[in-house]
Amino acid sequence: MPLKLLRPQDSSAYPAPEAVYNWRVYALAISAAMGSAMFGYDIGFIGGSMTLPSFRSKFGLDRLSGDILASLNANIVSLFQAGAFFASILVSYFAERLGRKIPLMFCGALWDVGVILQVASNGSVGLLYGGRVLTGAAVGASSLVIPQYISECSPPAIRGRLIGIFEMVLQIASVIGFWINYGVNQHISPTSNTQWRIPFSLQFVFGTLLIILMTLQPESPRWLIKQNKISQATQKLSYIRNLPEDHEYIQWEVQNIRQQLEREAEVNSDRSFWLALKECFGPGMRSRLYMGMGLMLLQNLSGINALNYYSPEIFKSIGFRGTSVSLLATGVFGLINCSCTIIYMIFGIDRVGRRWSLIIGSVGVIIAMFYISAFTKLSGSFQGLAKKDGGAYAAIFMIYFYTVFYAISWNGIPWIFCAEVFPTGVRSICLVFTTCMQWLGQFIVVYSTPYMMTNITYGTFLFFAASVVVGLFIVYFLMPETKGLSLEEMDILYDIPSVIAINQRKKADAIIAAQREVGGLVDSEKLSYRAQEVENAA
Repeated sequence: MPLKLLRPQDSSAYPAPEAVYNWRVYALAISAAMGSAMFGYDIGFIGGSMTLPSFRSKFGLDRLSGDILASLNANIVSLFQAGAFFASILVSYFAERLGRKIPLMFCGALWDVGVILQVASNGSVGLLYGGRVLTGAAVGASSLVIPQYISECSPPAIRGRLIGIFEMVLQIASVIGFWINYGVNQHISPTSNTQWRIPFSLQFVFGTLLIILMTLQPESPRWLIKQNKISQATQKLSYIRNLPEDHEYIQWEVQNIRQQLEREAEVNSDRSFWLALKECFGPGMRSRLYMGMGLMLLQNLSGINALNYYSPEIFKSIGFRGTSVSLLATGVFGLINCSCTIIYMIFGIDRVGRRWSLIIGSVGVIIAMFYISAFTKLSGSFQGLAKKDGGAYAAIFMIYFYTVFYAISWNGIPWIFCAEVFPTGVRSICLVFTTCMQWLGQFIVVYSTPYMMTNITYGTFLFFAASVVVGLFIVYFLMPETKGLSLEEMDILYDIPSVIAINQRKKADAIIAAQREVGGLVDSEKLSYRAQEVENAA
């Protein structure tokens, strides 16, 4: 049964040969995802590290309280997001000029430099801040390139699964970060600097792995074709697909990409950057750009980064006090998030699809957040009045309940959606907007959460619940399903004017069915008459 679930469901215009679904494309995705491991480890370790007695003593957190402590905590965490925001803007230029591979390797090197500053800080908040900015910049830049690179190299039938590896590796690394903190807190003296230096030093592993593994991977064939390096692109695509260069599927895929790029070139010949930017907000493009930006913002407003970065403090707020207890509960949170994400990205995402995954997941997230908000209000937990009774244990359960439903929905789908819906010609520019929105959303949430927990207490969770309610309506009415479509077929989907998302996909499927009969990638307007026949026949 598991093997059957793993088997791809290829509904693209030209089903791929079995050889295409080989280990090479998975190795490519895992290698690039070492960049998301950097991000994941930071999510897992930094919040817990700030609660370690040795760190609090060395950096003076144990002598602060109230808004001053909240400010220092917010600065340490959020400078990472600030670096990520600006780097995600700048990297687009280099990804277009140098390809996808070299910028990813540079991100690994930049990350390692930032780690050196953090480990060497030794109580200097300024050095710690500088290191956080650099590691944030490395993650921000790589977070734009990784989904783009994997998407451009993936067969349509398993594209969601492969881009999902970005999120799977992130979650595995975050679990490592959570449990490293628990381990050093349990087994290393709270007066020793080694206690906080171990989790900070282990960041080196992920940046170094990104550099080494990416040297073994090919450049994106789509980027090579865009640079008119057809022979080299065919060679790289042949390697990734595990098929001979003269195989008809390789020739079809290369030709398909070339046709799309040629059409874009005809429409936008000699265009400047500003004309390309204008195209991003033109008909057929702005709806996907706004949806991508909206999904990235809503992912953060769901409250996940409040839990990721401040989960030890949140567990304390519902009555589970003591560093070891809160770190243990945080570690379990990380394990559940990781395991659910991996299982769903492997078995569910390309079967259930993007749209219904978000709808189902949102319902679970809303229920959990409303309960946690009600419990913290009624129990007086933010005033230290909560007891370890049935309500408190139910609140812990609801955090884990939230984690399960978040993992199958908002965790990875915004990244998948943004990586697959934009055409090659403007993909990098559109991803700048969506990725910047991700980091802006993260900055807002991680910077404001300490203040929200101090000043509006239970309202913090109420705010996150209300945000997901808004997201649920947006997804249900405005987000079309994208599973199973090739990157080139996304233009057909978004060229269809439709108010209701579900009707948009039905019409696109009719056009694509007609396309399969006609053969090749042709203009959707030329096929519209045939699509109507297909719909009527159905």
